[in-house]
Amino acid sequence: MAMKKNNRKKKLSIIGAGAVGTAAAQWAVCRSIADTIVLLDVVAGLPHGKALDLFQTSPLYGYAGNIVGTDDYADTAQSDVIIITAGLARKPGMSRDDLLEKNVRIIREVTEEIVKYSPDACLVVVTNPIDAMVYTVFKVSGFPKHQVVGMAGVLDSARYRAFIAQALAVAPSDVTALVMGVHGDHMLPLVRLASVGGVPIEELLSKDEIENIVGRTQHGGAEIVQHLKTGSAFSAPGLAAVEMAQSILKDEKRVVPCAAYLEGEFGINGVFLGVPVVLGKNGVERILEFPLAPDEQEALQKSVEAVKKQVSATGL
Repeated sequence: MAMKKNNRKKKLSIIGAGAVGTAAAQWAVCRSIADTIVLLDVVAGLPHGKALDLFQTSPLYGYAGNIVGTDDYADTAQSDVIIITAGLARKPGMSRDDLLEKNVRIIREVTEEIVKYSPDACLVVVTNPIDAMVYTVFKVSGFPKHQVVGMAGVLDSARYRAFIAQALAVAPSDVTALVMGVHGDHMLPLVRLASVGGVPIEELLSKDEIENIVGRTQHGGAEIVQHLKTGSAFSAPGLAAVEMAQSILKDEKRVVPCAAYLEGEFGINGVFLGVPVVLGKNGVERILEFPLAPDEQEALQKSVEAVKKQVSATGL
């Protein structure tokens, strides 16, 4: 007997109509991942204008859903997934930690509104510093851990893969690589697990070349900030968030590195940290745990210390 399809319409809301939120909305439209896409911002007219602009691309993209611009959280009611991009972006000379105090206040207010209208939504947090902001959302919302996840490793791993592909002049889609840990200078791009078409990169690149790629990955966001002067990365972060949202909305069971709440996995407790997870209709459905080499475990511990420092600064 044929299985019945779940025809319930899907709703995606994006909080924050800045560069990252707008990019996420555009990628969501391009991929047609939800029947309704809501773009919300507190700046009067901003989300309305951007949503209208996106709506006018629908004949070109082939998107047949509804695109809503709003400053009213009631319009986000009963969302399946909510991407949170609200907050201040980094400027040159500013670390992710510098953002923490101001963005904690913003994210607290955003989360309180979300909970009122979408208590069953999965929340994808993009706001920096991500590992502290996702912890803030988790604590303020009171949601179960599987419903709250941070976008970090998807972006960092994409940067890692892009730099490897560039160095080897190969298709980026043929590069497999994983970045774990904090979304910051202490992130852990795993070298021994990185490969091109199944061939380990350690067989294809010199130690110096690999070290350069790892360092560039760790400072990938700062490099873009230095170029832009008055802003930070937006296109890749927006797509990374949509990649996660799509896996949840379509129950794809994608294995992606995300900031998930750890309770003993990899010997770590009580923090959100970038690890490989399975994303499905319930959010974080499981964490894929595997043995780390001693140097990898040591590097991951540095990530834990950095995140704990950030979390302590939130006051939650």
